[in-house]
Amino acid sequence: MDVDLRAVAAWIDGDPDPADRAALAALLAQARSGDAVAAAALAELFASPLAFGTAGLRGPLRPGPAGMNVAVARRAAAGLAAWLLARLGPGSGPPLVVIGYDARQGSETFALDSARVFAGAGLRALVLPPRSPTPLLAFAVRHLSADAGVMVTASHNPAGDNGYKVYLGARAAESPAGAGAQLVAPAGAEIETAIARAGPAAALPLADGWQPAPADLPDEYIAAAARTATPASGAPAVVAYTPLHGVGAAILTAVFERAGLPAPQVVAAQEQPDPDFPTTPYPNPEELGTLDLALALGAEIDADLVIANDPDADRCAVAVGGRVLTGDELGLLLADDVLRRSPGRVATTIVSSRALRALAAARGVDYRETLTGFKWLMRAGTDIVFAYEEALGYAVAPGLVRDKDGITGALAAAVLAGAEKARGRTLLDRLDDLTREIGVYRTSQLSLRLPAATPAGTIMSALRANPPTALGPFPVAAVVDLATARPATDALVLTLAGGGRVVARPSGTEPKIKFYLEATAPTPAGADLELLRSTADAQLAAIRTGLGAAISQIAGAAGRVG
Repeated sequence: MDVDLRAVAAWIDGDPDPADRAALAALLAQARSGDAVAAAALAELFASPLAFGTAGLRGPLRPGPAGMNVAVARRAAAGLAAWLLARLGPGSGPPLVVIGYDARQGSETFALDSARVFAGAGLRALVLPPRSPTPLLAFAVRHLSADAGVMVTASHNPAGDNGYKVYLGARAAESPAGAGAQLVAPAGAEIETAIARAGPAAALPLADGWQPAPADLPDEYIAAAARTATPASGAPAVVAYTPLHGVGAAILTAVFERAGLPAPQVVAAQEQPDPDFPTTPYPNPEELGTLDLALALGAEIDADLVIANDPDADRCAVAVGGRVLTGDELGLLLADDVLRRSPGRVATTIVSSRALRALAAARGVDYRETLTGFKWLMRAGTDIVFAYEEALGYAVAPGLVRDKDGITGALAAAVLAGAEKARGRTLLDRLDDLTREIGVYRTSQLSLRLPAATPAGTIMSALRANPPTALGPFPVAAVVDLATARPATDALVLTLAGGGRVVARPSGTEPKIKFYLEATAPTPAGADLELLRSTADAQLAAIRTGLGAAISQIAGAAGRVG
């Protein structure tokens, strides 16, 4: 891959970080002397700027426009500032931006530099306390009537990444439902254009006129989050908890105690924020093995519930009796609990289980299905009472936080487990009740990890051009290409004979294509639930085997199926 060395030199001249300048200058000198390895390294660092994908930027910590660094963070802030000023127009007063950051490498620097850029552009900037969870930032956008929010985090990505989530307030959002939610198109593309016009990062005006957010803001969130659940009488659930070296432990513990629950017992080795995530190479609760220490603590203390947040605490995983619930199972449990207390519209995404649709029909409430991501779920309506996505994201109080919130989700799960404990039952018994009511819904995933040289679009195009006619023993009854839907998204839905389904879409944060599998079956009166689940699981396994063969044929040696 060729690289424009003049563009590299210009970037170096405009990079305000001495270490990044030195690293790039060394590579540039080597490339000019004919070093092919250095030229290839520069080509990767300058291949293309980070794009606004999952409501903002996310990428590896490295110099150049294709990584997260001081220059990229400052230019992103400048682009957002310019967009807000144009969006709100003259005479509207200076826009207010609230900024939060987690404990990852570079987070504090990127956040404070962003605040200085906002202040230098004439905006008002408020910075949350150090090492704040994402739900606190999302809460602050609405609570402080901010025009935008920035959260510096890479969520559950590996330790070498960082990112920049952007939320829009009421004055800047495109609709009332989007007020306080992550931004959606076309705002992302418009901000990218503004970033491209921002000029060199070192030339951006900076000011120290930013201020700390109100000191009582965390307590306001804690009090409001605690009010989202009312514990049942009787002995509460015993909870083992891990923040996975992230920033959720202090506020989650405070929320539990404010709600009248005992503090959960925390995995000591993972309690303190640590940007290196030393006990887990991939701090994503969805990944196999990530919850091992939490499960061990749960077994040691005979916990009724094991709970994990991801590092920025916007996701929540739950295990009962040593079994980790799927995101769809926990979503169904929490939806049922919310609807029993507050019937209303519910929403999930195209890749989540169809169980929520069945539950909504049984409860007689409105159901909406959106594109993947909470930025779309929150736009299902201002009146939604619950939303979830299978990737462990739950909004049990969307009027409080217009985003997934792993802290209120954890509280809701603990209170529900306590209610079942008072009846001599567990959340697994509650799942059995729901299975008898709406049927069996079993889900799993399969991923095709791609090398950097293979764009996901190449594989998706091949899949569209030649979709499989059967997956294992199940014929493909229908193929729906959501690239032609409104709104469009890069996804393909295969409906199978016998009630199965597969949804294929590229990951928004990683170089891979994800396949979401589902098998369903009705539940006759008096049926053996375990037998029905086993049968559905066998169907899932057959679909998975057939899908793996189909993917391998399409992708060839381009990727790794897992």
